[in-house]
Amino acid sequence: MNKVIFAGGCFWCVEHDLREANGVINVVSGYTGGDESTATYEQVSSHATKHREAVEVEYDSLKTSFKKLTQFFLDHIDPTDNGGQFGDRGENYQTVIYYSSDAEKEIAEDLLKELDESHMYDKPHVVKVEKVMPFYKAEEYHQRYAEKNPEKYEAYHKGSGREYFVNRTCAIREEKHIMWKE
Repeated sequence: MNKVIFAGGCFWCVEHDLREANGVINVVSGYTGGDESTATYEQVSSHATKHREAVEVEYDSLKTSFKKLTQFFLDHIDPTDNGGQFGDRGENYQTVIYYSSDAEKEIAEDLLKELDESHMYDKPHVVKVEKVMPFYKAEEYHQRYAEKNPEKYEAYHKGSGREYFVNRTCAIREEKHIMWKE
């Protein structure tokens, strides 16, 4: 069983997107990145802690890899937004790739360098690469939110601008023939 943690803004959206990635077994919404030994939605969303909304992804290493999941993640966020993600603002919504080994750290840093060198965006990335920290599972009503509340989720996903941005990113990759290196 392999796991990776990503912070990419609203965990509902990141969880939903990553469930679609090849080789993913499970995705859990939660909190990480702060020094506090607990985290709740109320604390994190009110900026009472240094934790970020994040997801923990369990994956089958025979079907995918840390690298492929990180590439997928980077195509589903705005890697140039230092103020949060889309409609969600603040440090608790900033983007982070959490690594658990030196090899994962190197892969993440290489992918971010590749992203900048591709000129996909007009600005350089601001995605942080940090050592994995304790992960706290979010409240049950946040798990699989898109499946439990499809109308609310779709309204949020579209209204925040995330859906348009992700679709545009995919279109730019296709138009400019910018593909991730193997």
